[in-house]
Amino acid sequence: MADSEARAAVEKSAAGRATLMLETSFHEIGIPTCPAIITQIKTEMDKEDPDLHQLDRAISSDVAIAAGLIGIANSPHFGSGRRVRSVRDALQVLGLATAGRAVAGIALRNVFPITPQIERFWHTSAAVARLSGWLAKRLESSREVLAEDAYTFGLFRNCGIPVLMKRYGQDYDKLLKRADDEQGIGITEIEESKLPTNHAAVGSALSRAWWLPEEITLAIRHHHDQNMVTLSADFRRGNEAIGLIAVGQIAEHLFQYHNPKLRQGSDWGRMGPVALRALGIGEEALQELYPPSKAVALASN
Repeated sequence: MADSEARAAVEKSAAGRATLMLETSFHEIGIPTCPAIITQIKTEMDKEDPDLHQLDRAISSDVAIAAGLIGIANSPHFGSGRRVRSVRDALQVLGLATAGRAVAGIALRNVFPITPQIERFWHTSAAVARLSGWLAKRLESSREVLAEDAYTFGLFRNCGIPVLMKRYGQDYDKLLKRADDEQGIGITEIEESKLPTNHAAVGSALSRAWWLPEEITLAIRHHHDQNMVTLSADFRRGNEAIGLIAVGQIAEHLFQYHNPKLRQGSDWGRMGPVALRALGIGEEALQELYPPSKAVALASN
């Protein structure tokens, strides 16, 4: 065997072992399996001519998901000017792609036990999702970031956190507190100092298993990676993942700005400047976002 072939075989073997170890780690951590309803919806939506009646029946069969979808369709962020009263109306108002991802978000929330900490997490995720979608529509520089993608990314960007909360309990709570207290260290670094993975990797694996688009999965994997945004600041050349990360970072900052009693995250100091630069936003433009974003940030979920 030639040296190059031998080297390639070794690298392939090493990559295979690393992948197997990672998959084993994810299995042990307990990433939730994709609910059947999401698979049903994806199967229908992948057809050339999706059947609205079939989608309506599939979603309506789960009362909690149906109610959640109708609530989202009636929220100010998606307001259509008319009251949505049925799943079919919600599908028409939201569009099939957004509705399908909203269902995924509702299903994910239903996977975890209800605790005050989990409730606060979902409240924040929903607000950041709304703000992300709002920003994608508002900012001319983010025109290549679809509002529905930004909204979905906002919902799922930190979805690895409740998975790790469920798996590691109080030990993980201590890591989150440490991440809040040690402002100079990124949360993923703190997680990796004690765990075999981090919430961004877990969230990326979950989003892929739940059929989310590849650019959203990529953005989830790297949303704490300052280098990714710095090295690819001109995301407008087709790298939507960079735009999603930047929009999500600013959305989280706006949420924290309008909720000063909440403990502020450490990411803005590291990621904020490069996120603003990626979107071409200066300090004056950021200041102009504060007043109109308040209603979006403080809307009920």
